[in-house]
Amino acid sequence: MNHLAAKSIENSPMKSQKYFMCAQIFLRILATSFTLTAACIIFNSNETVTVFTVETEARYTYSPSLKFFAYANIIVCAFSIFSLFLASIIGRNGLHPNKYFCLFVHDMIMMSLLLAGCASATTIGYVGKYGEMHSGWMPICDSVAKFCHKMIASVIFSYFGVIFYLCLTILSANQSRNIEV
Repeated sequence: MNHLAAKSIENSPMKSQKYFMCAQIFLRILATSFTLTAACIIFNSNETVTVFTVETEARYTYSPSLKFFAYANIIVCAFSIFSLFLASIIGRNGLHPNKYFCLFVHDMIMMSLLLAGCASATTIGYVGKYGEMHSGWMPICDSVAKFCHKMIASVIFSYFGVIFYLCLTILSANQSRNIEV
């Protein structure tokens, strides 16, 4: 019986490292797919509306905030693919706490960039939906509803990406606390 208990204790760290790497890879795949979806939605969202014989077009490129949001999603998606390969290599070559710190820093930067993009898109989306009467900005979502609905979907997907990166940051921080100085 003691032999089985000793074997179970020895396998426990290996098992937890395996679960950790599976969680890392799974969350990175989710973050990549959600940020890619958000970017695809925003790049394909445009709407042309005719109001009193005047044709008006709504595109993400007309707003610096929405451009920042789109580019933030693309950058995070690209670095997510890179970190997915990096996490796979780290998982195969052995797990050292110093490598967790690099993943922690990467995940923190990506989460911050994505959160900033989401905040800028949420702000401009609020102004587009409700307007800003003190500044004289009228709401536009009544006129370009399809465009606004696509923007909302893109922002929601991107916020899920932020949540996945938050989970990755917490996992990496938890593992990097084992670094010996």
